[in-house]
Amino acid sequence: MKAILQRVASASVTVDTQLISSIGKGVLVFAAVAPDDTPKEVESMAAKVLKLRMWPDDAGGTWKRSVQDIRGEVLCISQFTLLASTKKGSKPDFHGAAGGEQARELYDHFVAKVGELYEKEKVKNGVFQAMMQEIQTNPVHAQGKGSNAQAEAKVEEKSKYQLPTELLE
Repeated sequence: MKAILQRVASASVTVDTQLISSIGKGVLVFAAVAPDDTPKEVESMAAKVLKLRMWPDDAGGTWKRSVQDIRGEVLCISQFTLLASTKKGSKPDFHGAAGGEQARELYDHFVAKVGELYEKEKVKNGVFQAMMQEIQTNPVHAQGKGSNAQAEAKVEEKSKYQLPTELLE
């Protein structure tokens, strides 16, 4: 499983101009399921999303508080393109992403687990396999990548002088 997190002041997702979900301060999570992912790995990523420290504390210390600590919200979006490979040719290869039903089951398990580990009413979702449009205010990106139930995270803060950085491998 791979996830990209964006610390946001607010975020929303629409499908065909219809608002599906929106959150205030919190985390926007783009998540993709790989063919060899397991429920255990998905659960590990759900815990990582909630525990990743992306906010400063009251004393100004950076990377001190998680979305749970700030009582923020979580918006999950399925995004199979995170697992695209561009190593060969000029066309992305999506074989690194799980197929429809397997991906849906594990993605739904991921969203449910985030809600179970946190507060269900603070966890929102997009529409699986829909063409979604997201709007967000996001000063920080983080990438989590699960491998055999171990999740790593890379965090990068963008200054107003930097162009947005793609964290896809």
